[in-house]
Amino acid sequence: MDMPAIFDHYPATPEVEVLPSYFPIPGFGILPVNAFVLKSAEPVLVDTGLWALSDGFMDRLSSVIDLGDLRWLWLTHNDQDHIGSLHRIIEAAPGLKVITTFLGLGKMSLFRPFPLDRVFLLNPGQSIDVGDRKLTSIRPPTYDAPETTGFYDHKSGILFSSDCFGALMSKPAVNAAEISSGDLRDGLVTWTKADSPWLHMIDRDLFTKTINYVRGLSPMIILSSHLPAAHGMTDTLLQYVSAVPEEKPFIAPDQQAFMSMLKMGAGNPVT
Repeated sequence: MDMPAIFDHYPATPEVEVLPSYFPIPGFGILPVNAFVLKSAEPVLVDTGLWALSDGFMDRLSSVIDLGDLRWLWLTHNDQDHIGSLHRIIEAAPGLKVITTFLGLGKMSLFRPFPLDRVFLLNPGQSIDVGDRKLTSIRPPTYDAPETTGFYDHKSGILFSSDCFGALMSKPAVNAAEISSGDLRDGLVTWTKADSPWLHMIDRDLFTKTINYVRGLSPMIILSSHLPAAHGMTDTLLQYVSAVPEEKPFIAPDQQAFMSMLKMGAGNPVT
């Protein structure tokens, strides 16, 4: 895979549909880029995919749910792989509000003016009722943007973890259990080191507290923006993430190494 690609949606549970795509990273494999539809009484979309795949994303989203029925968009953060179809969805779903933070709203407004009556600001630790369940906002153990929030669904026991627990992969999958333990660990550690380089400078005791907070939630399923659905793998994923601060920091290829990778057929630049 040398270009971003969108795949067919699949159910993580009867109540959650995964809208997956993949982004190639030359020399490292592919990175899943997921959005989710939570079919609660007041339906929730989680993130909006890649801009380059927006047409396909909108088609697949429309096949999962009538856009007019969407009531909430939980925007985990404002990286480009999470906001690709943001404004198209705002226009197509007039009854929808965007759940974000004050900083998230500020960053959205840097791109273009954002209607203030279409946002709902929710801080980590606060909860929102979506008709038939409570969703509690959390700050995941790892993240690459300060406005990042995931959430825990108290009814289903699902943790939506944003970038946390993401992993580089060699091929697409619909279940994290399909990935060998060695490949999953290596892919998760490499991604986490690159995405959250500050982990090498963090107070270990404070980091352990964030890990234990997630462990205390005992999620049955973890849905990461950058990993196939992970059923019953919470302890394994926490173990891998916990090890990252002790790993050697990620050092990205420089221009010379990047050009060598391309000559060896590792992939083509994506513009």
